[in-house]
Amino acid sequence: MPDTQDAAPRTGTPARSQADNPLEAELAREQGVVGSLYGRLDELREATWDRLRAVRREGPSGSPQNRSERDAFATLYEDRVAQLRSVEDRLVFGRLDLAEGTTRYVGRIGLTDPDQTPLLTDWRAPAAQSFYRATAAHPDDVARRRHLTTRRRQVLGIEDDVLDLDATERLGLRTLAGEGALLASLGAGRTARMHDIVATIQREQDEIIRAPLAGTLVVQGGPGTGKTAVALHRTAYLLYAHRRQLERTGVLLVGPSRAFLHYIDQVLPSLGETGVVSTTVADLLPG
Repeated sequence: MPDTQDAAPRTGTPARSQADNPLEAELAREQGVVGSLYGRLDELREATWDRLRAVRREGPSGSPQNRSERDAFATLYEDRVAQLRSVEDRLVFGRLDLAEGTTRYVGRIGLTDPDQTPLLTDWRAPAAQSFYRATAAHPDDVARRRHLTTRRRQVLGIEDDVLDLDATERLGLRTLAGEGALLASLGAGRTARMHDIVATIQREQDEIIRAPLAGTLVVQGGPGTGKTAVALHRTAYLLYAHRRQLERTGVLLVGPSRAFLHYIDQVLPSLGETGVVSTTVADLLPG
C-alpha cells in the first residue's frame, strides 16, 4: 500500500504548467515536430544503409553489365548516405504559416513520409522562396514566418515575423519574439571553418542565389559582405534546380589557395551537396 502521507499534495508555490508560459508551450510543440523530422531522417539513413549493404554483399560476380549496374547503385547509395549524414546539424530551421491556413516547414533537404506526403521543404524549392523574400509590404500569402534556433536535435528558441496581421489574427496564431535569427548568427563565435547561412539568407542574397543559370553572374562587394557564402549557396541551388544538366557537365569550384578551400569545405556538404570538385588556380595552371 502506498503511503498516503507521501501522496498528499504539498503546500507551497505550485509548479507552472506550459499553459502558463506561451513560449515554453510553443517550444514543446516545435520540439515534437523537429523530433519527428529527425526520426524520419533516421529511417531514411537506415533504409539506405540496408540497400548499400545488400549491393555490397552481391560481390563482383555476374556479367560486366551486372557489375556495372551494381557499382552504379553502390555509388548512388553511398552519395545518399553521405547527404543524409551531412544535414544532421540544424536539419529544420524555418516554418511558414500561410494565409490559407496550411503550415510548411523549411530545412536543408526535402523529406516525405512513406506515402510521399511532404514533411520538410528543401530550402531551394520554389515553395520555400517565400521564407527568404516575403515582407510585410509583400507577404506573398505568408501570415507568419518562424525561425527555429536549434542545437543538435533540440529546439532552443523561436522568433516570429508577422507579415499579414489580419491573417494571423484570423488563424489564431500566437506570435512570439526572440533575439533574432540574423543577430544570433552574426554574434556567433568564429571558427576555423566557414558556416552556411541557409537559415538567415536575406532577400537580396536570395535573388542572387536563385538567378537563372544561363550566362555569367558577377557578384561584387567589399571584404566580409558574404560573397563567398552566397556563391556556395548559389552552387547548391543550381545543383538542385538543374541537377540533370550539371551532373553531366560537372561543377568546378576554384579558390585562391588550399587553405581557402579547407576553410569552406564543409558548407556544400551541410547543404546536401557532396559532388562538387574543388581546386585552386595554381593546380589548374601549375607555375
